[in-house]
Order: sequence, then structure tokens, then C-alpha cells
Amino acid sequence: MKNLTRLSRRSFGLLTAGGAASLVLGAPAIVRAQTAVTFAVPNPSALTWLPYWVAVGEGYFAEEGLDLRLEAIDGSSAVLQAMTAGQAQIGAPGPGPTLGARSRGVDVKFIYNLYPKSVFGLLVKEESSYQTPSDLKGTIIGVGTADGAEVSFTKAIMTDLGMTEGTDYTFLPVGDGGTAAVAFLRDEVNSYAGAVSDAAILASRGLTLREITPEAYLGFFGNGIAMLESQMAATPDLAPKFGRALVRGTKFATDPANKEKALAHCAAGNPQEGEQDYAPSLYDGVVNRMTPTDAFIGQGYGYQPPEHWQAIHDSAVASGALEAALPDLAAVYTNEFVAGWNA
Repeated sequence: MKNLTRLSRRSFGLLTAGGAASLVLGAPAIVRAQTAVTFAVPNPSALTWLPYWVAVGEGYFAEEGLDLRLEAIDGSSAVLQAMTAGQAQIGAPGPGPTLGARSRGVDVKFIYNLYPKSVFGLLVKEESSYQTPSDLKGTIIGVGTADGAEVSFTKAIMTDLGMTEGTDYTFLPVGDGGTAAVAFLRDEVNSYAGAVSDAAILASRGLTLREITPEAYLGFFGNGIAMLESQMAATPDLAPKFGRALVRGTKFATDPANKEKALAHCAAGNPQEGEQDYAPSLYDGVVNRMTPTDAFIGQGYGYQPPEHWQAIHDSAVASGALEAALPDLAAVYTNEFVAGWNA
């Protein structure tokens, strides 16, 4: 396994593959011809992509004949750009940016629901007076990047409350981790729309935060695995192989008995993150968000409920994130591989 990483201001530090590669060199399947694949993700937190690093460390990708390289770049839009430019064969964008790309004619298709429970939440200081998103009228909401999936998620909530960006509230890109903590401490933002990784990191910086996300929006799923339809046609075995390894990685990681080993695999992917005291709690948060609710667990890992896509789509139209409804929402995603992945 090789790992080529291009880091941005959202990085935690250098990602390396040396440790991860050494864990799979003894796998019998490594002698088979390997297909080189670049996987683009919107941030370099290894724990955010837990099943991937477990699949790397346990040799599941190698057994599928895949030689993975991970590219950590800046946000979902950058992931989609890398895919359309042919720099990545597979990526992990958010559903909102995916809908936007599809509306512009990009043949992107969501194939795997990695975070069936929303990876994002609206966070405020524990001592603040804000109790619900409606209390955020007239305030500044911090986000990681101006075009990240957290923006679409928050816009949906605020739009349903009758609020408009720029009039009733303002987004301020403040990065994640330490830079987001500084923005809170300086009172540059009143709240923060962040992922489970952001919440754990902010807590480690001494900020006691409280989530005010309405329960109904926890069904707005987070980032998943996507490919271009043209790429799927060119490499028809990639989605089945990648997803099969990812499901195996997920099943391994969700077994409490494997927590320490899974954390070690993630530490090999991002050594600096692995040294942080928040890593075990972040692991627990990621596992929770990656586990489908009781209503859908029977469908298997990766399943995308059509009604959840419809809710995200309708909110994007209502908020103006999409100028018009897509003529065929079902073309944006597919569950065709789910049964095979979970077999």
C-alpha cells in the first residue's frame, strides 16, 4: 500500500503510509497484480475515515487487488474537482456538494453511505444562552471551509426556520481543530458547524461544547463514497472491490474487542492524530455515526435511504444551494452494490 498525501490548512500534520504498508506486506494476496487507485478525502483525519485505514491495516484492499493511495485535500468541492480532473478514481464528498456538482452536469454518483447518521452538528459553548438553532439569528456561524458539506447541512436547518444567509446569519470559515478553537475563544463566532472530529478536537482544547442540532436533522447523512459514472464504466470492478473491503473494515472496527488494533491502524495513517488524547473518544463517536439506525441496519453498511436523499435534496432547493430541483434524483445515487458488499 502506498499513501500520497497533499495537505492543506485543514491538516493535522503529515500523513504517512510507512506504518500502514508494513502491516500488510505479509498478506498472501500482495503477490497478485495490484490496481493503483487514488482515494480523495476532504480532510486528513484518519479516524474520520476509520474503515479505510482498518481495511488498509488488515490487508483487505490488498486482498481485493487494490493498491490504494489517499489524497487529503481541502473540502468536498476539491474532492469532486480531483475526481473530474482524473486525479482520483474515487472520493468521499458530502451529499450537498454532490447534488450541486450533479446539477452542473458532473456525472458523479454516490455509491456508499459512510455516515448514515449526520457527521455534522451545530455546536455552541456550554455556558452560552443558545438553546436551539433559532437562537442563532443575527449571529456568526463558524464553518471549516466556505464550500464544505457542513455549510449545506447548516443552511438546511436555518432555511427551514425561515432564515436566510447574509440577512439573518453569517458563515465565517475558520478552519477546524485549533483554528476553530481560537475563533471561539476570541468570540469571532457564536457557534460552529462541525464534524464529530471537530467536536473531539475542540474538547481537547479545553472548550466544553453543547450540541443544539435538531433531532430531525441527524438523519441528514454525511460524507460517503462516490465515483464518476464514466469511471464506473471504465473500471466496473472497482466499486465492488472497494466497498467490500470497506464493509469488512467497518465490521472489524465496530467490534469493541478490536478497538485498540483499529486505533493503531489509524495512528499509522495519521501519527500526529494518533498521539492525541481525544483519539479514543473520537473513535467512539465515529463508530456511532457510522452505525445505521435500527430502521436501516438490516439493509447493510453503505445503504442510502431514498427518503433521506429526498430530504437533503428538498432542503438544498429550499435554501438556494440548488437553483432548481434535479429532474432525476435517483440518478445521483445507487444501492446496487450494497447486497454484494455485505454478503
